[in-house]
Amino acid sequence: MTEYATTTNIYGLDLGDKKSEICVLSAAGEVVEETRIATTREGFMRYFEDREPAIVVLEVGTHSPWVSHLLEDLGYDVIVANARRVKLISANHRKGDQVDAELLARLGRADAKLLSPIKHRGKETQSDMALVRSRAVMVRARGKLVVSVRNLAKSQGLRIPSCSTDSFYSRAVVALPDELRQSLTPILESIKKLTLEIRACDKMMATMCETKYPETSRLMQVQGVGVVTALTFVLLLEDPNRFPNGRVVGAYLGLVPRRRQSGDKDPKLGISKVGDGPMRALLVQCAHYILGPFGQDSELRRKGMRIVEAGGKGAKKRAVVAVARKLACVLYSLWVSGARYQHFPSGKPALMQEAA
Repeated sequence: MTEYATTTNIYGLDLGDKKSEICVLSAAGEVVEETRIATTREGFMRYFEDREPAIVVLEVGTHSPWVSHLLEDLGYDVIVANARRVKLISANHRKGDQVDAELLARLGRADAKLLSPIKHRGKETQSDMALVRSRAVMVRARGKLVVSVRNLAKSQGLRIPSCSTDSFYSRAVVALPDELRQSLTPILESIKKLTLEIRACDKMMATMCETKYPETSRLMQVQGVGVVTALTFVLLLEDPNRFPNGRVVGAYLGLVPRRRQSGDKDPKLGISKVGDGPMRALLVQCAHYILGPFGQDSELRRKGMRIVEAGGKGAKKRAVVAVARKLACVLYSLWVSGARYQHFPSGKPALMQEAA
């Protein structure tokens, strides 16, 4: 927070999809203005452009990236609150947009750390991430359509042979009888079109890795880590130097256990699952590959297999999570160190011999 934090007004901003509530506190903590503006660039420019730069506190959400960038460009000190940590708002019995705006302003005035503030990625990174997100949406949509076709076929006593999602269209067209194939033509054509669009996205992402994010090649040294995982990891972290070490990255991605210690009680809990869910899912997919039948022998694989062999409740699941967490550390280390990945590193560091 800048030095004018206690000498100027503080704006609490509750973002809505169409309208946003604003509560302005004076340096003394008195409400000096309450108003509502349109959640558009024009609406924000009209209200904020000619005012003295001050502190604006808002919650993370759909509109928070562009709003925070716009206000920062206008010279405001923007604090984006982590919604998961602001229980004072979500658990308020008098919850309302104007009340939320005032609470955000008062929390920002008291201590910004209470809001566990986050920093949105840059505009260019956000735009590049949109390609990754759009591909993920198409993959999910195609998966649901494939499941629908399989279930509809089963209801007719038929079973489409197992195959990859990419080849499902061609296999289904051959396996289905004429009558059912004609009925399912709209879904099958949608699957075909989505497959072509996903392949086009893959080519665009591969080109992006080569031209804009060459550091992704370091991450793809690890077997099982492809273009999608490497590019998503780089775009999500954006600046690896803001993390002190790989363990913090694991926590950032929600792959460390939750903790609820009180007195002598410190129960073992599942992972926190905070942070970016799609990135966490990609790391878990990579972990499944590393531990699967096609995974190469490596320290990562042996780490997981030791957990599996030890047995116990949910051993395989715990092994996958442990490998995913370790993989996040390895990818971070490869990125910041420029090291050449080794399946069995020599010496104390986890990977660490400098690339020739």
